[in-house]
Amino acid sequence: MNVVCLDLEGVLVPEIWIAFAKESGISVLTRTTRDEPDYDKLMKWRLGILKEHGLKLCDIQNTIAKVDPLEGAKEFLDKLRELTQVIIVSDTFTQFAAPLMKKLGMPTIFCNELIVAEDGEITGHQMRVENSKYTTVKALQAMGFDTIAAGDSFNDLGMIQASKAGFLFRSTEQIKRDYPQYPAFESYDELLEAIKKEL
Repeated sequence: MNVVCLDLEGVLVPEIWIAFAKESGISVLTRTTRDEPDYDKLMKWRLGILKEHGLKLCDIQNTIAKVDPLEGAKEFLDKLRELTQVIIVSDTFTQFAAPLMKKLGMPTIFCNELIVAEDGEITGHQMRVENSKYTTVKALQAMGFDTIAAGDSFNDLGMIQASKAGFLFRSTEQIKRDYPQYPAFESYDELLEAIKKEL
């Protein structure tokens, strides 16, 4: 039995932090896991920027409410879910993902939690497990599933490498150069066809 594990941001929806950087005018917040492989370091840095500017969870959620899935993403996901089980495995947070899941037809998502104070300040983040994408595919495999994974960033490489088939989707030129063994696609049709061949 197969399970397809997909990244969320950059694959199905725009990067939330980039959208927020544009909305807030804080351009340094465009830094993502495409730029920084250490997710914990990246998040601590982001939370420092939010604190410095007095920004709260509601400020980011107001931006997320305006974000729509990437063009063709829901249709791709619908077609894929007709063929096999799909789990979105993301380093984002439930407080960010919930409205986006509604727009994508409520797929299953495994993600993390923000720690939020009563006044709405984001004071930290709680990862589900260490190295969560890799750990998730290994756990699925331990339950008898074959995994097929696709993502765009450094933090997706663990699940891509651990899966029976892995693909890069709309990734950076640097990652594509560094990992030429993984087919890289730019369109949902191409990705869907590649996944179909592995099912």
